[in-house]
Amino acid sequence: MLTVSVISPERVLFEGQASGVVAPGHDGQLGILPGHAPLMTVLGKGVLRLDGAGADARFQVDGGFLQVVDNVVRVVTESATPL
Repeated sequence: MLTVSVISPERVLFEGQASGVVAPGHDGQLGILPGHAPLMTVLGKGVLRLDGAGADARFQVDGGFLQVVDNVVRVVTESATPL
């Protein structure tokens, strides 16, 4: 499992566990599963999907960045709206 945080300037939108993350990277979709190599990337505009997070969670994000280190995924976005 991944430990995931989704943070916008206004508030923390999500903190919890997910089996996978699909994020809108700056130049295409990015998939993260447990055991992923360390990564830091810029986010684009699109849907951030957290699979296996309860009933799955989805957010419309617009920019920001995503960091992966030791099965911890941090998403810091300029704008996020739960879907």
